[in-house]
Amino acid sequence: MSDHVEYEARTVRPYAVTGGRVRSARSDLPLEALVEVMPGAVTSQGLPPEKRAILQHAAHTYISVAELSALLHLPLGVVRILVADLADAKFIRVHTSTPVEVHTGQSPALSLSVLESVLNGISAL
Repeated sequence: MSDHVEYEARTVRPYAVTGGRVRSARSDLPLEALVEVMPGAVTSQGLPPEKRAILQHAAHTYISVAELSALLHLPLGVVRILVADLADAKFIRVHTSTPVEVHTGQSPALSLSVLESVLNGISAL
């Protein structure tokens, strides 16, 4: 990443980077969510420096949201919003682990009791 882009990312206020937003539809991304750049996204024009920096860092390898936050010297919440924006614009794909879904008709309490039974069974071994 160029020194110019890195300097800009450090000097802009976080609320300015997100346009004043503190949440987005997907801003609850886990720290360990991995970012993958889609083909052709790195050469995209017209993006702010922070979004370009995310694309540059993720261009050659998967990188986590937490790593991006550290590399860009931006708060985690800001990076989550920027990553969500890039994902919505189809510049990147975000990979997260998905929780086990509860089948229709089952209550979460039933699932919890099943998990407790499994845990007790493993503990008994």
